[in-house]
Amino acid sequence: MADTTWLNDIKNMVGKQYGKVYAWDHVNPAMIRQWCEVMGVTNPLYTDESFANDTEFGGIVAPPTMLQAWCMEGLHMNNYPPGSTDENPYQALKLFEAQGFEAVVAVNSDLHFDRYVSLGEKLYYTTQLTDVGDEKVTALGTGYFVTLTLSFFAEQVDGDEPVGNLLFRVFKFKPHKKPEPVTTDSNDSAVPKILRSKPVISNDNAFFWDGVEQGELRIQQCNRCEKLQHPPGPICSHCQHLEMGYIKASGKGHIYSFVIMHYPEVPPFDYPNPIGLIELDEGVRIVAQLTGIKRDDIRIGKAVQVTFEKFDGDLTLPLFTAAQN
Repeated sequence: MADTTWLNDIKNMVGKQYGKVYAWDHVNPAMIRQWCEVMGVTNPLYTDESFANDTEFGGIVAPPTMLQAWCMEGLHMNNYPPGSTDENPYQALKLFEAQGFEAVVAVNSDLHFDRYVSLGEKLYYTTQLTDVGDEKVTALGTGYFVTLTLSFFAEQVDGDEPVGNLLFRVFKFKPHKKPEPVTTDSNDSAVPKILRSKPVISNDNAFFWDGVEQGELRIQQCNRCEKLQHPPGPICSHCQHLEMGYIKASGKGHIYSFVIMHYPEVPPFDYPNPIGLIELDEGVRIVAQLTGIKRDDIRIGKAVQVTFEKFDGDLTLPLFTAAQN
């Protein structure tokens, strides 16, 4: 019988509460403004003092989804402000790694907000190991789901006040060994080819995929305010008008941000797999695979243009490559 003492030790840690991790700065307008610029948020409640003063909040508040950003360590890992706990809230993950479950993939993250946070408030969070699941065998490998909950508070003279929490679940696993290449003779078709998933087409986005088939990059446009939005939706996100049309975009833009996917390797993609967030010349952003660009040449601000490539015989997708001078 396998020795499971180590797993019992980890499960006995469920419910453990770790100490406070403080924010470096009080809630301030500069960080709110920069966050809104990066995320494309234009709500004046977050940046326009004269507007915010006339609301029920009596001043600028921070976007709720910015909650986690206040208590991040910054550029350098584990660089937390004085007074923060020295405990490692990810202790359970380290124990799994010691048993060979070294790979990790984020499963889901749920944010809950109790209220807006206001300028001048000082925040901190505490971490609790909420759950450790039983062994699971998945397509990625064999491992365990681990759930942590981060509870955020604002310091108050008469007692600290909860402002929200974040549930974060990961899968710690041992990857399956890569299968040896299978050689077959010309008459053996037993090994199926994994194809790219086809997009889900609805009434809201059919115009986009119709355009792709015709070699056009179509971006949704409101018929009333004429503003653009992507991804497509049933109503205008700016004025809530229901009548939507589209424009034919130039297909030109620049890399606003990007990631290089290394693991887990999911067929049929090639790895490393570069994925870009492209800001089009028309002003909206679109996520797409980058192609034909060397890894060292991928950088924020690089000029790119759309290219349409066909996969699996009948699937056309918009990808982006380096712009031609």
